[in-house]
Amino acid sequence: MKTELKVIVDGIYRQGRHNLSVNLVADNGQPLPEWQPGAHIDVHLRDGLIRQYSLTGQSRVRSHYQICIARDRQSRGGSRYVHDSLRPGQVLNISAPRNLFPLQPAGKVILMAAGIGITPLYAMAEALELSGVPFVLHYYVKQRGDEAFLAQLSKPFAHGFCEIWYSSEGHSPRDHLPAELLTIAEDTHLYLCGPQEFMTQVSQQATARGWRSENIHTEAFKPALPTSMAIDEGFTVTIARTGQQCIVSPDQTIARVLLENGVDVPLSCEMGMCGACLTRVTEGEIDHRDTVQSDAEKSGAEQYIALCCSRSKSANLVIDL
Repeated sequence: MKTELKVIVDGIYRQGRHNLSVNLVADNGQPLPEWQPGAHIDVHLRDGLIRQYSLTGQSRVRSHYQICIARDRQSRGGSRYVHDSLRPGQVLNISAPRNLFPLQPAGKVILMAAGIGITPLYAMAEALELSGVPFVLHYYVKQRGDEAFLAQLSKPFAHGFCEIWYSSEGHSPRDHLPAELLTIAEDTHLYLCGPQEFMTQVSQQATARGWRSENIHTEAFKPALPTSMAIDEGFTVTIARTGQQCIVSPDQTIARVLLENGVDVPLSCEMGMCGACLTRVTEGEIDHRDTVQSDAEKSGAEQYIALCCSRSKSANLVIDL
């Protein structure tokens, strides 16, 4: 069972034209659990509305957690609630931090963020500065005034620097590739966070120039679109430990079918982004649709399926539950 923490909204601050930064403190006044850059928390905004947000700022500070949320016109409820309803003094439940996007040991780090993807990468920049690892942060937004953490990112760094690029001024990530990506070194790592299209494009450009896939790390804040436009078909899911079988129709997710049949499934984002429902598959071919796992993990000898969004290419899928 996940550990839940009770926190108080200690402050809400405007960060650029479309973003709100939220400070959370423990309701008992104690330091919050430790975390490392790349970590995120589940935030229970109201009954049944749970969203994942990256922790940002300085990870060594345990007096509060900081998250930052963009106003999303296509909000499924979380962004709209934060911007329209969340208030200082409000009590929320959150999960302990989980990290599916950690910093790896490196001689140099290149950070590339688009939009609200800046949140985990800003935390990484602060940590790299503290540890003395050389870094560069490239931050893409539509226009001036859209930047989050502008004051913090504009300060002089001893071990790196930040460049902010504006697509309205002709520096879209679609046609702007930082010079650092042209120089490949075995101990240099690249971290990308933003819309899936942004990360896919940069990853492909970097790979084409000789970057190794294990040196490229990504985290999406929106679900990827299905890679195939084919009409989904139904299939059977078999629970390995009991032999129970469930039929998953084309318009159902595996997770929802299992829950309807009395099988306990850990769910959180239900978008394939958080990893809460990753489950080992012992037989069958997975149609991966999550953004949590890397391509190497999705093709590895031991495979895991995101029950909330992925499907089966085979008639039957055996899962380790």
